[in-house]
Amino acid sequence: MPDAALRLLRLLGLLQSRPGSSGRELAGDLGVTERTLRRDVERLRGVGYAITAAPGAGGGGYRLESRASLPSFPLDDAEAMAVAVALGVPARTGVARSEVADASSMAKLDRLLPAHLQRRVTTLRATTLSLDRSRPTVPTERLVALAECCHVRESVQFRYRSSDGQVGRRRAEPYRLVATDLNWYLVAFDLERSDWRTFRVDRMSELERTGHTFIARELADPASLVAQAVAVAPYRYRVVVELAAPADEVSRFVPSSTSMVEAAGTQSRLTFGANRLDWAAAFLIGLGLPFVVLEPSELRDHLLALGRRLITANLGK
Repeated sequence: MPDAALRLLRLLGLLQSRPGSSGRELAGDLGVTERTLRRDVERLRGVGYAITAAPGAGGGGYRLESRASLPSFPLDDAEAMAVAVALGVPARTGVARSEVADASSMAKLDRLLPAHLQRRVTTLRATTLSLDRSRPTVPTERLVALAECCHVRESVQFRYRSSDGQVGRRRAEPYRLVATDLNWYLVAFDLERSDWRTFRVDRMSELERTGHTFIARELADPASLVAQAVAVAPYRYRVVVELAAPADEVSRFVPSSTSMVEAAGTQSRLTFGANRLDWAAAFLIGLGLPFVVLEPSELRDHLLALGRRLITANLGK
């Protein structure tokens, strides 16, 4: 992700929305030094943006002139697509307050991109879901190609390395891209196994578009399919507990890459995977919330035995 390019986009947005901003205010909003801000302003000037500066306290002031006829934004195609990926991953529950600036930046980016990139950005956003905000860990070109195949319903084939290290060819009908806080996943119908599967995009290689289109199959909730695959499937035990706290509160400190949180009235239901019962017990105790284990029974037995040992060891001390 080109941080400098994203910062220039944010600077341009600030200059458009807040004429006459001081250098100190702009540097603070961008999280950079005033020296870096001056370099960014010079880069914008170098590609045709008329930015005037006035000396004064607080780093002086900057004003963007002639906003009716803005030049193209100074990004090459790869930078522009990477910015679009970073800004364009939709939140699971709409645009939260912390994402308002990014939404504004997306609108500005749309107006400044050339037509051929606007189409690619629109395609990527239309076929992407999110569990959390994410930063891409795979080549942008691969994400764009998969997004386009989801959009036009074109099957793909690729080499895939599974979690146990097995490598093989796969043929699939792409449905959606899903971003967690750690990885990107493709939800697709696996033509060899005749079932829905999730594929980590960073484990793909030799991606090929087949040129064959298909009629999309119905899938109610692709994000939940990824959540199940990430949080539960790879582990020995499937742990389900009820917590004495609302789901939105639990979700703030339990990452979606390791657990699934569902509302259960005024309480919540937490589902995650674990290979060891002692780890699961420590995780739940560490949450600091009253809980009831629904499954597995082995974890209930483990917690009871742990409680008895602690009482015996500390009785009378």
